[in-house]
Amino acid sequence: MPRLLLCGFEPFGSDSVNPALHIIEALDGQRLALPDREHGSVEIIACRVPVTRFAAIDSVVEAIGVHAPDVVIMLGQASGRSAITPERIAINLDDYRIADNGGHQPVDEPVEPGGPDGCFTTLPIKAMVSDLQAAGLPASVSYSAGTFVCNHLFYGIQRHLADSPIRSGFVHIPALPEQSLDGRLPTMSLDSLLEGVRTLCLSAMSHHEDVRIGGGNIS
Repeated sequence: MPRLLLCGFEPFGSDSVNPALHIIEALDGQRLALPDREHGSVEIIACRVPVTRFAAIDSVVEAIGVHAPDVVIMLGQASGRSAITPERIAINLDDYRIADNGGHQPVDEPVEPGGPDGCFTTLPIKAMVSDLQAAGLPASVSYSAGTFVCNHLFYGIQRHLADSPIRSGFVHIPALPEQSLDGRLPTMSLDSLLEGVRTLCLSAMSHHEDVRIGGGNIS
């Protein structure tokens, strides 16, 4: 049976919850039926990720070694975003506006000294966005994963899997309603996020090549 490693960060900063962690805990061990009946279903395996420089990469690398997944999807919260946004590229830069959960706050340092400037996702992100929108969920391709631990993990795992057939990438998700009681942040319900991540998982497993549709930014 195909396996998908679904990675989600712990809470960080001033937040006591992280929707990514809620999602992976809810989906851990589930088997999602694939449209291609030849493969039956995909097993979801959760990986809890610390919001700590280097330890984040190490935790996912270890889980990949243990579970040998076919696909890796990493999830992180992006406060201020109103849509589910698969990331296209990770950059070789750590520039933390706040300290991570381990107290690290690098400024203008590389994730990997001497590494390439950027690493692209190997997930079919435009197909994933198209499938999300068809399901009635707001979604778009993102071209910036930031410079905090989300981008750090994304870059490190793309480098780790550079010569592997395992496809991988990062997806940012909105905050939960309980994280914006004053209404200042856009949010998405946990039920909608769970539906969206299930759709992402099935889309990533079903599309081995991405679709050619416009999805770039003008500015």
